[in-house]
Amino acid sequence: MPTSFDLTGKTALITGASSGLGARFARLLADNGAQVVLASRRTERLKELRAEIEAAGGDAHVVALDVTDNAAIEAAVAQAETDAGPIDILVNNSGVSTTQRLVDVTAEDYDFVFDTNTRGAFFVAQAVGKRMIARAKEDPTRRARIVNVASMAGLRVLAQIGVYCMSKAAVVHMTKAMALEWGRYNINVNAVCPGYIETEINAHHWQTEAGQKLIQMLPRRRVGKPEDLDGVMLLLASDQSDFVNGAVIAADDGFAL
Repeated sequence: MPTSFDLTGKTALITGASSGLGARFARLLADNGAQVVLASRRTERLKELRAEIEAAGGDAHVVALDVTDNAAIEAAVAQAETDAGPIDILVNNSGVSTTQRLVDVTAEDYDFVFDTNTRGAFFVAQAVGKRMIARAKEDPTRRARIVNVASMAGLRVLAQIGVYCMSKAAVVHMTKAMALEWGRYNINVNAVCPGYIETEINAHHWQTEAGQKLIQMLPRRRVGKPEDLDGVMLLLASDQSDFVNGAVIAADDGFAL
């Protein structure tokens, strides 16, 4: 039977869309027919991405969003739906990290990571989820998708980034909790856990001695590319994932095994 990931008629909100994986996910969903709403604090970068998407024939909007500010979350979600219509797909992608031993973590370090990766992700999903639930009560046939971008560090503890690992492990369980509560409203909530992916932010690292040493520790001695996540993201964002709810999918080339 033919399978389609056509997202025509869907509206997708992507957080952390100004660079890296978020920008890739935005391009991907737009290329497959979705109207995308690009959200992050760096709106100038978002405007550049919007222009790129529109030049390729897509439909994109920009909203400013600081996921550590609940009022900003509510305002951004409201603006997204005013500009683009009801959100069908949320790609909950914003994330930050620090690098240090646990004994050196300060309260500021801890809050910096958890406020974005865990608290921010939760309240973004909650704000969108409330609207999805309200619409589902009016139309029980309506489908919605939430994709939380966790990390293989949420499945396997890694040295020097313990707080990041903890924050992403919380996102994994958050995903399952949301799937359990919201599945009855045809809201499928799943998580993707990327492994080491080369982006503009970390590209230089993989050329250093430390980066090359890490690559030699990976199962197939290679770092992924953002496009390596295209298949799983399209599946989870599309109607084809109708029987996939509460899944936590590792896309890490086998590293977390």
